[in-house]
Amino acid sequence: MNGLMLACLFFPLLGMLLILLFGSSEQRISTISLWTSRVKGASVLSLLIAWAVAGFPAHELVWFDLYAQGGYRFPILFYLDRISAVYLFCAWVIFSIIVRYCRVYLHRETGYKRFFLTIFGFAFGLNLVILSGSIDMLFAGWEIVGVSSFLLIAFYRHRPQPIRNALRAYSIYRFCDVGLLLGAWMSHLLFHESQHFSQLANLFQHAAMPPAGYASLLVLSWLIVIAASGKSAQFPFCFWLPRAMEGPTPSSAIFYGALSIHLGVFLLLRTMPIWTYHYLPRTMVLVIGLLTVVIANLSEKTQSNIKGQVAYASITQVGFMFMELSLGLETLVLVHFLGNAFLRCYQLLVSPSIVAHLLRVEGSVDTDFVIKPSAMREFLPNSIRDTLPAVLQNTLYVFALQEGNLERLVRSTLWDPLKQIGARMNQVRPAVRYFSIVGLIGLIVLGENETLFDRGYLSIPISVAMVVASLSAFSQKHSPFKVWNAIATSCGLAGIAVWMMDPAVYGDVLLFLSGVLPSWLLGVLVLRRMLAQENFAEEPFRYRAMAETRPRASLLLFLSFLGLVGFPITPAFLGEDLLLADATRLHPWFALPITLAFVVNGIAAARVFVRLCMGRPSEVCSQTHESA
Repeated sequence: MNGLMLACLFFPLLGMLLILLFGSSEQRISTISLWTSRVKGASVLSLLIAWAVAGFPAHELVWFDLYAQGGYRFPILFYLDRISAVYLFCAWVIFSIIVRYCRVYLHRETGYKRFFLTIFGFAFGLNLVILSGSIDMLFAGWEIVGVSSFLLIAFYRHRPQPIRNALRAYSIYRFCDVGLLLGAWMSHLLFHESQHFSQLANLFQHAAMPPAGYASLLVLSWLIVIAASGKSAQFPFCFWLPRAMEGPTPSSAIFYGALSIHLGVFLLLRTMPIWTYHYLPRTMVLVIGLLTVVIANLSEKTQSNIKGQVAYASITQVGFMFMELSLGLETLVLVHFLGNAFLRCYQLLVSPSIVAHLLRVEGSVDTDFVIKPSAMREFLPNSIRDTLPAVLQNTLYVFALQEGNLERLVRSTLWDPLKQIGARMNQVRPAVRYFSIVGLIGLIVLGENETLFDRGYLSIPISVAMVVASLSAFSQKHSPFKVWNAIATSCGLAGIAVWMMDPAVYGDVLLFLSGVLPSWLLGVLVLRRMLAQENFAEEPFRYRAMAETRPRASLLLFLSFLGLVGFPITPAFLGEDLLLADATRLHPWFALPITLAFVVNGIAAARVFVRLCMGRPSEVCSQTHESA
């Protein structure tokens, strides 16, 4: 069973590597993707059969320890129970359907290879989430799924709207990473070596003796619910999912109709012993689901495109799942998930055919063509067909058109304050900045002499400087170099702050910086080459489309971006967890600023990558204008 679990996990990664190395033509890409999906399906079915023959046990595989030092361990472990079995089966079926569908649907599409590379990367990340045995492992897959979503939403990168929507969705993902990062930190802090999913239920067996205080469990529950709400587009984050439909229809089907939209539900299922322990988190999940159902149901009725309607319909059903989870109906949620995933996938895949059919029908008749909204309405008495007053109907109609003003609410609450603070920091005179840097360096040097004062107190001004550097990068619009340097400075200050708290953890700090510094240096070199003949400050909001004009440099910049934000391809990913674990042993308050800095850094770096690498090449635009 252990070998089959690893096969289910790594066959999509193998398929992605084969397409990358040998996918020189559509025929080869099609063949590789088809056979990889078949082999993956055979491994999934074999695993589920072996699991059923063994009596449906909760099986945990501890593969090896990625890092272990002192009291800290980062084990690579996987977990199979009925929740992961249901999700794994659904993911295999839908992924196989999408692969077979896309082999023909995307024929001669620009970016054919890019699409299959991304979709196989998504499948690997999704399997990693499903089979994860701890929050740390789940977070690794969570990040892979997020970046895959970002790339597929911006698949049609010649048009500005998909690019903006991709950045919008990625920003929501990164904000929700606050909940998951802090949740992983709190699980280490509260449960120590018992944060495995297989051990959570045992920790909460005795109602009179919780594994932590009620206040701590309440905070951890809030963090989990925030992460789940953002990933599943629940209140107040409902607005990003219809905009994510800008990508190809197959990616919309597998991501936002079937699988990715239900990962928030998966997270709540995995952590049910934590957030169901008290009635307040249960009530919070119930209220979020109820508000989502009301707002999404109203917004769906005013959508002018079929994919937007399916998106809001899927959001509504996930809202019902949140309500069912708050009532403890775990089995019903799994059945509901299967039905909704297969239905939405089917609806999105046939939506182009339905639209084309309706257009043909409309064009073949001489009279006006009207789609009747509901046949049942004709049988209702006239007295109850329109029971709402006209004013209330108009109010609800405007409310639905504006999608509840949720995007404006989130922007004014989260992004605008951070941008304003960062903009004020960027307006500070250079002399004041240099004086502050010199003063900070002086404090660090003085901190070496512990007879003067406790060096641990120096972590406070250093952490403040770390957040300031991140906000400066977040608000910087006229210089990619300043953004990249500010992100690297923020990461360096995070390592220095932890080192000041506990000098004995210098090895963990060096491990973190060993992933950040090479990524920063690579990014600086690539940016110098990209912008050698560009005046970025004059047109900071123009998309420069270097992914097509300079593809190799764009790929290197993308790898630099991933390494700089702690994506699980460099030691920086493990280093983030180490810094949180080391610092919070002595100063738990440090978890919030360092998590905020990491999240904001990711959004700032993504904005630079989008501005430079996506868009329509200028020579294509000029030729279009000349021909017109």
